[in-house]
Amino acid sequence: RSASPASTSNPSAPPWCSSPSSWRSGSSTRTSQSSPSPAPPTAVSFSNSTADRAAPTAAASARKAPTLPSRPRDPNKRELRPYGSAAALFVQMGAYRGGPRTFAIVGLASKPAHVFSTPYFKCEWLPNLDPAGGPPPRPVRTKAYKMLPDWGYGRVYTTVVVNCTFPSNPNAGNRGGKLLVHAYYSTSSRRYERFVALEEAPGSYDGSRFQPPFPYEYLYCGSSLYGNISAPRMREWLAYHAHFFGPRSHFVLHDAGGVSPAVRAVLDPWVRAGRVTLQDIRAQAEYDGYYYNQFMVVNDCLHRHRHAANWTFFFDVDEYIYLPDGRSLEEVLGQLERYTQFTIEQNPMSSKLCVEDPTKGYSRQWGFEKLVFRNSITGVRRDRKYAIRARNAYSTGVHMSQNVYGRTTHKTESLIRYYHYHNSINVMEEPCREFVPKPTNGSKVMFEEVPYFYDDNMKRLAGDIKRFEEETVGVVYS
Repeated sequence: RSASPASTSNPSAPPWCSSPSSWRSGSSTRTSQSSPSPAPPTAVSFSNSTADRAAPTAAASARKAPTLPSRPRDPNKRELRPYGSAAALFVQMGAYRGGPRTFAIVGLASKPAHVFSTPYFKCEWLPNLDPAGGPPPRPVRTKAYKMLPDWGYGRVYTTVVVNCTFPSNPNAGNRGGKLLVHAYYSTSSRRYERFVALEEAPGSYDGSRFQPPFPYEYLYCGSSLYGNISAPRMREWLAYHAHFFGPRSHFVLHDAGGVSPAVRAVLDPWVRAGRVTLQDIRAQAEYDGYYYNQFMVVNDCLHRHRHAANWTFFFDVDEYIYLPDGRSLEEVLGQLERYTQFTIEQNPMSSKLCVEDPTKGYSRQWGFEKLVFRNSITGVRRDRKYAIRARNAYSTGVHMSQNVYGRTTHKTESLIRYYHYHNSINVMEEPCREFVPKPTNGSKVMFEEVPYFYDDNMKRLAGDIKRFEEETVGVVYS
């Protein structure tokens, strides 16, 4: 996979289209009984924006000059008549303050527009009025930095992260205000859309939240949950990782239509315990992006919780993080302290192959307790997952980020890995569908032309995880 390089606003882009005074709506109606009533100073003018194209009033129509006789129509002059819209210029999911002077706006945009044209963005901070009655504050403007973090995987829509960095904190006086974004269709056109991306109420700015200590030590950002999801497998995954990451951790999950009543029953005890936040993102189905818009989802989670934890982890719900040789997570991350990001190598497991043993009650065992055959093929490239210091990231991907401040390491095989039970989360019935005798003396088992060896590292942890679940939230699924 080759990464799609992040692009910036074109330096030859057209200048701001109006003077500072014209960016507020000062128009008013006059009558013989009342004096003009000016609009509020924070009202937004949309000159050159399609949002401002209202139909003419009856009075304006009456003042029009009489129409002249039309010229004969040229039969060879063709007309193109547009109906509807193929894809929006920008679809906002979220906007967040990333620090004293920086903001991030996360959303989708038409992929053909960004492939074949040059859309770009500008940002403006519109301060609130001085409550003491001082002169109206001037807006502050800056060019935006545009990132396309989905590595070209978009469909009709591609993920866009817009970074607005001002020379200084635009709300330094904590007066409040609005962050406005100007989305231009191309560098060759003055046409744009202008919208309020974020508002800050007076007194709401708190610079201390951008510095440690943070609320959590570890945060999990999950991709879109879609399709048929097995409630037992979801239960096992959550119990395992709640134990793995410890009490100072939090899990952010995103329901793209996959959280059935059974899955919700599994999640609810953890939500009540304050360990899980479930985001309803089913509205994303209206916008055709890659894999249920998972690139947009992980970027929204990154920026929404940028200063919530020391480390943010990105992996899927059929993957289990594992520490070899009995290491602790604190010990491993201590060795990775100097990095902004590290990736994690995969242990690929069979999602259907189990040990043949008539004395075992397989239906009562957890999935990772009985799926104990690991693919032994070496020398092939497999997907990696990763952890990142979110406060040093400008945007991110599903397998790693290419827009970070600081160093990244991939040499972590001896420190941390993950077991991948591919697609097991979508198996609604018993996961054991093929049985083979337990190998002896380290021998391998051939199944579907793939060699497997016996790996019971996860199986050995099952007892501790079950006891932890019962002690923490009770038995949530049977």
